[in-house]
Amino acid sequence: QVRLVESGGGSVQAGGSLRLSCAASGSSFYCMGWFRQAPGKEREEVARIYTSTQSTIYAGSVRGRFSISQDKTTNTLSLQMNSLKPEDTAMYYCAAEASPYKCGQVLGFNYWGQGTQVTVSS
Repeated sequence: QVRLVESGGGSVQAGGSLRLSCAASGSSFYCMGWFRQAPGKEREEVARIYTSTQSTIYAGSVRGRFSISQDKTTNTLSLQMNSLKPEDTAMYYCAAEASPYKCGQVLGFNYWGQGTQVTVSS
């Protein structure tokens, strides 16, 4: 049974930093990622990592401020978020997918965590 459990959300002032973690178990994955959804908005992909190559992709809105990484020994996915802005406020979700085909699809991830709230105040 696949489980993704996020932690590390919270409230921070603009310019601050937070680190999200996602403990993954139950499978090996071809790709893993972080998504976010703000109230009234669609879920958007923030960053992803391909586990075999450790190559990463970032949304333009977070590139240079956020960093995604994977600890293969513990299968923990992390998202270091620096220079946070009020527009980063959202529920953040960890996601993972074992199929290379589905990793190539928009919102193709099959496994999702329960989410962790990030609130950035101005």
